Amino acid sequence: MMEIVHDMGHRLTHYISSDAHWWVHLVFHLVVFGVPVALIIILSATGYRALRRRRSVLAQQAQKPSAKSGTALLQYIFRASWKRQIKLGLLATASLPALYMSLELPKLIINNAIESGHFPVTYLGMEFSQTMALLTLCLLFLLAIGVHGWLKYQVNLQSGALAEHMSRRLRLDISKFSFRKPSPKGGELIPVIVQEVEPVAGYAAESIVLPLLQGGTFLTILTFMLVQDLVLGIAATALLPLQIFVIPRFQKKINALSRTRLKEVRVLGEKIGNISNDNQPGARDIYGSYKRLHDLRLSIHKNKFVMKSLNNFISQMTPFFFYTIGGYLVIKGDLTLGALIAVLTAYKDMGAPLKELFRYYQAQADAHVRYSEIKPYISKEINSTDNRLADVTVLSEVG
Repeated sequence: MMEIVHDMGHRLTHYISSDAHWWVHLVFHLVVFGVPVALIIILSATGYRALRRRRSVLAQQAQKPSAKSGTALLQYIFRASWKRQIKLGLLATASLPALYMSLELPKLIINNAIESGHFPVTYLGMEFSQTMALLTLCLLFLLAIGVHGWLKYQVNLQSGALAEHMSRRLRLDISKFSFRKPSPKGGELIPVIVQEVEPVAGYAAESIVLPLLQGGTFLTILTFMLVQDLVLGIAATALLPLQIFVIPRFQKKINALSRTRLKEVRVLGEKIGNISNDNQPGARDIYGSYKRLHDLRLSIHKNKFVMKSLNNFISQMTPFFFYTIGGYLVIKGDLTLGALIAVLTAYKDMGAPLKELFRYYQAQADAHVRYSEIKPYISKEINSTDNRLADVTVLSEVG
């Protein structure tokens, strides 16, 4: 079996000469085979765990028909903002072709206008000198980045408006429910309205458009790299398996700490709300809550910064594969300098959507935790009857 794999490696990397340095063969085999195998193993294990969790949830729902699934937050978001979500999705999708052109044109400028000596050329019945070709391609590049930037601006603008709409909607629902059933104490309700609503509303604005835009951006850049050179495209994901393996484990720990902190905030709010009552809590209890919140926040910050630093280090290691493999291919003449520069530029832009996707993963987990704290203060009756009120509010804001 190992002989077959080794033979496939040499077939796939046939353009490596036999007298190449040993480190070139090592890097090529690591990138071409190590990365896909690691991705397959990690994705298979993740899918297996997700399937087991899904079966467990279905079994619990079968035993307890009234049990709520983890999709309650998404259902609430879609009921309140599905039209705006569709509009955001269309804007995000429209920005991807412009992004691809903004990556392709710099390569054409270097290879076809600057380094090419075949001028004048005729295209669409028009004759172009080298200077005119350079100017035309540069103007097309300017147009591509302008269109892409304008579409991203519209996505960000509409996302901000949607976040404010969802924030107001959640506060209205919580307030109306508390007015009808004034059982929660003020000390419990204030942290919910002030601290929990805005992060949930922010996630609601990003729940569809962010994975579509940032995931689409990542795939567009990866597709561009694969078109330039298959091995360079695979090298772009060389350390992605390590990120997929490490980052979620840090996030699980952060989520557990966040849940503990939310419970402690709720307890502290109740203690402070009882200060004016006869049964006043002791000062030591309140100061103890302050200390626990302090320690929890420090632990959350520590894990977040470790996760962020590790992710940044892993991301900065990937250019090593580009300089090693791409430089060797340029020296051999199997890759143009313009393509290598375009790939390096594209990878620089590739880090941003990956960071946004990891941030989205964090925000999603945090939003579900916070929504579990908000949901007891929102009744089904309000969710169904206040849709008309929310629509009227949106129309008045637009008007």
